[in-house]
Amino acid sequence: MPELAYVNGKILPISEAVVSIEDRGYQFADAIYEVIASDNGRLFCLDHHLERLERSMVALHYPPVSLAEIESAVRSLFDQAALPRAAVYIQISRGVAPRNHAYDNSTLRPQIVMTVRPIQEAPASKREKGISVISVIDNRWGRCDIKTVQLLPNAMAKQKALDCGADDAVFVTEDGIVREGTSSNLFIVSDGTLYTHPLTPEILPGITRRVVLDICRKLRYPVIEQFFTLEEAHAADEVFLTGTIAEVMPVVTIDDEPVGDGSVGDISRSLYEELKRRMRA
Repeated sequence: MPELAYVNGKILPISEAVVSIEDRGYQFADAIYEVIASDNGRLFCLDHHLERLERSMVALHYPPVSLAEIESAVRSLFDQAALPRAAVYIQISRGVAPRNHAYDNSTLRPQIVMTVRPIQEAPASKREKGISVISVIDNRWGRCDIKTVQLLPNAMAKQKALDCGADDAVFVTEDGIVREGTSSNLFIVSDGTLYTHPLTPEILPGITRRVVLDICRKLRYPVIEQFFTLEEAHAADEVFLTGTIAEVMPVVTIDDEPVGDGSVGDISRSLYEELKRRMRA
């Protein structure tokens, strides 16, 4: 089965899918998106992703879009692709119009694009031995809680990490507060307690973050949503990233300094195992 796309109601091979050059998503990054993973042929947390998609559209005052139609399109595309382990990408732009910073929602029709592809799995060695990250100054816009396609700072931070021989980057404020990864949220573990950045406009309300917090409650791991510094992250016993594709990814070095003893911790490992159990249930 070829990799498939959905464009405004039509399903076709990705190689044949096109959008207008005057799409505001293309010209102004005036678009929002979601990525939904499947495991064992089952879409994980689809309802949560659709809720966040709607929240993003409301925050940006988009013309109304039927979530029921979006869900139906996602399921149709996923079923036709017949990929047991896939990533479904949804992107909705405000619409197509001659290039102008201002817009008139009454004349615009949101453009709905989706793709489905096999997930590119992280090497098993990364999950077993952990990854390295670097810290970068957070220069993103002030509404990171809205899942827009304005991802150039994220892409450049990720590339900087790769150029430095690391696997990813984490955003840090000028005064040392750790925000999140380039496409993930971040947790630290200190003396058995987990800490993660609280939900503010400066970070994305991650779906996997949400699931991991629930797992922590079920496993009776104490967790606190509060700000922490890069210095505290360096001093932590464990650090890990959470995300739709990252799942629970252990971090063993930050800026070339080891986290804890430099190996994957028991809490990170148990959270990953419980997350996978839920995904495959």
